[in-house]
Amino acid sequence: MQIISQPTSLQKIWENRTTDFVEVLKIVVDINKKIVAVDAEMHADIEELLLENGSEQQYLWGANIYPFKDGKNFIEFTSFINIRPSLGNRSMEVTDNEIREKINQIVNRLLIR
Repeated sequence: MQIISQPTSLQKIWENRTTDFVEVLKIVVDINKKIVAVDAEMHADIEELLLENGSEQQYLWGANIYPFKDGKNFIEFTSFINIRPSLGNRSMEVTDNEIREKINQIVNRLLIR
């Protein structure tokens, strides 16, 4: 697992990943600090890494990226950590369009394709 705070080559991240997933990379985005943590079997593990490094729970959102897909298929906004009834998100998918857009912007700025 690693925290990305500066633009980084997605290709290098993919080549050096520790997980065995064939086409997906699990990520958690801190929409407040504008950082991304990547590469674990479970989003909860990545979330824990960010919390240990000063992130706040309310700003952490899980997603999956598909490095070999483009457009809408590149990011999937789904994770168990996204189930947050207290924040109005009652499903695994991020339902708030504003949060989705923030995730998109952060991912596209930090994970260079």
